[in-house]
Amino acid sequence: MSAALRTQLLLFLISLSAQRMLCRYIEDNEASDGLYSLLSLDQKRGTEDFIFRRPLRCLDMLATEGDFTFVASRPQLACAAFIIAEPSEVISLELSDVSIDCNAGDFIKMFDGWVLKGEKFPSSQDHPLPLHQRYTDYCSSIAPGATSRSSQNVAMIFFRIHSPDSGFTLTVKKLHNPFPCNIMSQSPEGSFTMVMPHQRRNCSYSIIYPVEIRLTELSLRQAKSNELRPKWRVWSGCSGSGDYVELLGGNGVDTSGMFPVADLCFSHSGLAQMKIGCDNSVVRLVSSGNYINRVSFKYRLLDHDELPKTQENSLENFCTVE
Repeated sequence: MSAALRTQLLLFLISLSAQRMLCRYIEDNEASDGLYSLLSLDQKRGTEDFIFRRPLRCLDMLATEGDFTFVASRPQLACAAFIIAEPSEVISLELSDVSIDCNAGDFIKMFDGWVLKGEKFPSSQDHPLPLHQRYTDYCSSIAPGATSRSSQNVAMIFFRIHSPDSGFTLTVKKLHNPFPCNIMSQSPEGSFTMVMPHQRRNCSYSIIYPVEIRLTELSLRQAKSNELRPKWRVWSGCSGSGDYVELLGGNGVDTSGMFPVADLCFSHSGLAQMKIGCDNSVVRLVSSGNYINRVSFKYRLLDHDELPKTQENSLENFCTVE
């Protein structure tokens, strides 16, 4: 994980902690191993049987498999841990050794996605499950433990514990995902291909940086092998086609509230590029489920002198750039 991403996620976590009045927790712990240590994710694995273990903090970021144990030293009323995997992976979470008092207001909830500054990724429009099914509540679970599996490469847990010495262990595992969909990028530079084979689903690739995106291949409305390809039709905008790619920009993580920069609803090969000077840049593939859709793209971080000035923003200043 790049240093730039660590800084970006650090800002996210500081914002979250300020909203939830966790600043004192950060100050009390920064002398020993501050927030940057939360993002020190290069732990080495010895053998296949090795299980990485470390304490879980009230405010944490996890990007490796292992067992993470939280034990409250004092009442912790607003805690969260963010988990991220590679784009081609989903995340399995399991709780064990839980000692909390649900009747006293303690809780542990796992969420399929991320919640940042009140916004959810993936958005309700792009996630295959309704919002209430994306939460797994330990206190509402009949089984002694609780498990959750994400639909994409990010997940998180929220927890509140009142009594000292109470806590739990969280086991994080990563599983291969043959058709990645709704991805949070770990890097401001890279390339990716999204494929949606005959599924009615929307997929977003979110890059939490201002970047230049270059579409290198776009294949839409590819019929099944035993069908004729449909004839070209004219729609009033790409959204009427049912199968299209759109580029979005915004300063949050919920794609439903982001500004549409461009959309494409015809296949092409070769380069098409767009600079998006927002905190979050998104490639979104919308599929009707009738065809095989595919989009390949590359992206890179914009240099400071490439960022649009406020008065020069042709998109009516939808992103604030300083």
